[in-house]
Amino acid sequence: MSKSKLPITPAQACSAAPIVREPLTEATATELASVFKALADPVRLRLLSAIASREGQEACVCDVAEGFEVTQPTISHHLKVLREAGLLDSERRASWVYYRVLPEALQRLSEVLLTESGAAAEAHA
Repeated sequence: MSKSKLPITPAQACSAAPIVREPLTEATATELASVFKALADPVRLRLLSAIASREGQEACVCDVAEGFEVTQPTISHHLKVLREAGLLDSERRASWVYYRVLPEALQRLSEVLLTESGAAAEAHA
């Protein structure tokens, strides 16, 4: 059985598209990867969404823990991971801890994910 070979285009014949924004640096990519890793867990993604869905993007841990099939210590661990990733801030009020979304962190992720064509489509919407 013979294998067909694909023609290889010489590098000189390649016409690269112009760069429209600076690509991520290694340091920025490493930093953002840790944030995306924190979001890669379904429980953490749901917790972030539950907090972001509340008025003022703030909620007590007792309110967001409802509906999860994990223990309270596991919920606390996931919230800690989100906090350490820079997505949430927390404040103790009496015996409860309140979490709030850090909008600037979500904005930064949005800017990284938004492509130039996506930006143009969003501008026309």
